[in-house]
Amino acid sequence: MKKYVRGTAIVGVLTLAVAACGSKPTDDNAGGGANKDFKACMVSDSGGFDDKSFNQTSYKGLQDAVKEKGLTEVKAESKSDNDYPTNMTAMVNAKCNVIVAVGFKLEDATEKAAKANTGIKFAIVDSAPDTTKVGEIPNLKPLLFNTAQSSFQAGYLAAAMSKSGKVGTFGGLKIPTVTIFMDGFAEGVRYFNTQKSKNVQVLGWDDAKQAGLFTGDFEDKAKGQNNAQNLITQGADVIFPVAGPAGLGGLQAAKASNGKVNAIWVDTDGCVSAAEYCSVLLSSVEKGMDVAVKDAIVSAVDNKFDNTQFTGTLENGGTALAPFHEFDSKIPADVKTELEQIKADIISGKITVQSKVQPKAS
Repeated sequence: MKKYVRGTAIVGVLTLAVAACGSKPTDDNAGGGANKDFKACMVSDSGGFDDKSFNQTSYKGLQDAVKEKGLTEVKAESKSDNDYPTNMTAMVNAKCNVIVAVGFKLEDATEKAAKANTGIKFAIVDSAPDTTKVGEIPNLKPLLFNTAQSSFQAGYLAAAMSKSGKVGTFGGLKIPTVTIFMDGFAEGVRYFNTQKSKNVQVLGWDDAKQAGLFTGDFEDKAKGQNNAQNLITQGADVIFPVAGPAGLGGLQAAKASNGKVNAIWVDTDGCVSAAEYCSVLLSSVEKGMDVAVKDAIVSAVDNKFDNTQFTGTLENGGTALAPFHEFDSKIPADVKTELEQIKADIISGKITVQSKVQPKAS
């Protein structure tokens, strides 16, 4: 059984659009660079590199490594799940030195490519083989993130800022890399209720039953907007979309409420990646995918690569609650203090996050 836990100046660029038009890659090393012959490569999932979330943050890590080390960049943007094997093969054929796959849905294609091409280093975001299999794939590094921890803080924040006593969340697909956020969020709301003797309700997700509201994909913003509006109609005044680009529809619904509804973004600081919605964003649950991806690529360049699983946590900064930006003066000082204490208590073990889809510690 497999365990899942589910945006610079570029020195040398080689861009692939295999999924879109099957174009043959061509090298462009006009920028030179100390390591221009080293190809650092990436395959997106179906959300694409401009998703203002998951893929975009991971891609920033590739760009940062390319800039720092003077590498040649190669990337393939997947338009659908069917593109993963094709795009992975294209990266191998492009003679990449390291290939980063973005998302657990690329696991099968990545595992097959890693096993068949032992001279290439691979890393995959949000996926890991069973611990019994890790040794079989010494050139594949898992990059995981315990976002249940930071989502716990987000749930507490949402409950503290809710005026209606109802907050809502929805996901893209019912998969562990999505539900881990929703679990943590629900737990954080529950903790707020216990601490404050309140009864803030979570709409859209029942973590005990593992049942809730989903768009069915990560691309359809209209579905995301409809789901958010459904929650708003039921009384939710804070929305937590966990659906990639589809989740942007949720931010649209919040913005259209004219100040009645706010939101919390995921994967990256929404006030940076989706700045047009910053006016409704209390905060964001960040995953340090850019740092983890950059580190994996740099380790390959420096001949220090290994297949040890990286797990981002509140303790190591691999996941975090983003700054409050436009809400900084609106969030009470005591709530800010409580959020910091929650972080400390999760790190120390005083608070135990219960989500069953948390990645195992590396």
